[in-house]
Amino acid sequence: MNQFNKILAASLLAAAGSTLPAFANDAVSFGTNWLAEAEHGGYYQAVVDGTYKKYGLDVTIVQGGPQAANEALLIAGKIQFYMGGTLSLFDAVKQSIPVVNVAAIFQKDPQVLLAHPDAGYAKFADLANAPTIFMGKDVFVTDFAWMKSKFPGFKDEQYKPYTFNPAPFIADPKSVQQGYLTSEPFAIEKQTGWKPKVFLLADEGFNPYSTTIETQTTLVDSNPDLVQRFVDASIIGWYNYLYGDNKAANEQIKKDNPDMTDDQIAFTIGKLKEYHILDDGEAKTKGIGCMTDDRYKSFFDTVAAIKVVDPSIDYKKAYTTKFVCKGVGLDLVK
Repeated sequence: MNQFNKILAASLLAAAGSTLPAFANDAVSFGTNWLAEAEHGGYYQAVVDGTYKKYGLDVTIVQGGPQAANEALLIAGKIQFYMGGTLSLFDAVKQSIPVVNVAAIFQKDPQVLLAHPDAGYAKFADLANAPTIFMGKDVFVTDFAWMKSKFPGFKDEQYKPYTFNPAPFIADPKSVQQGYLTSEPFAIEKQTGWKPKVFLLADEGFNPYSTTIETQTTLVDSNPDLVQRFVDASIIGWYNYLYGDNKAANEQIKKDNPDMTDDQIAFTIGKLKEYHILDDGEAKTKGIGCMTDDRYKSFFDTVAAIKVVDPSIDYKKAYTTKFVCKGVGLDLVK
């Protein structure tokens, strides 16, 4: 082949190559459990800084909220991943719903009880002396059932419905109120000028995994590579959000949820770090998202003993540890 023919052949090959379609990233939808907030920061970080794209994913975050039904969308196959919890998956097993936890982003559930700083409740057990505990029904039948089994003195008569308005708690100096570590303490301090005393239930022994990543069992079986990439990229997103430049992620959170403020975001990030919500236990050395069989068994035994879940279910169907505890992202800790 002469030089001209070589150049022509190379040109034709280049032209042909330029018409071939590029490989598209896998389109994935991830449903959160509430409106955009810093508790979702790692996922937003992985979107805005390109981590998901680096892992071959085109991720759309589907906001939760009062009218959202993202868990139902997961079950129906309309979204691929959902921000779930531990107890709900035990219920799913009982009902033969084919969904599974593949990562536990929050090692500690941020559920707290709050008291006035001068109410005289020095330790968690002292809250049994409170005349009133404002709780939602879900907390009453789960967390409070455990409290009654472990600490003497807690009784049903203390219960009053919590309507997500802190005014009754603020008005009653001896009362106690449920809350979320990153939310109610901030709102109460902003409204009153004083800091409520915070008791994290996870530190007292009621400690389910929280803010988990759920998916359908069929996706785990048919495309484990996709699941692994989403889990790994989300974990890296969380490390970068906590320890890197999170400004762009926070701007996107505020864009999606205009009611969110910089002060609230800063408070949330501070509490996530202070209480080691993401990096407690095994996650310290094995990475965010880690789950273990022993931890799952311990919590299942706890809630089965107080009849919060059916003790006969095969709880191991609620999760898989195959995608986590691999040390992904640990090099990003600062």
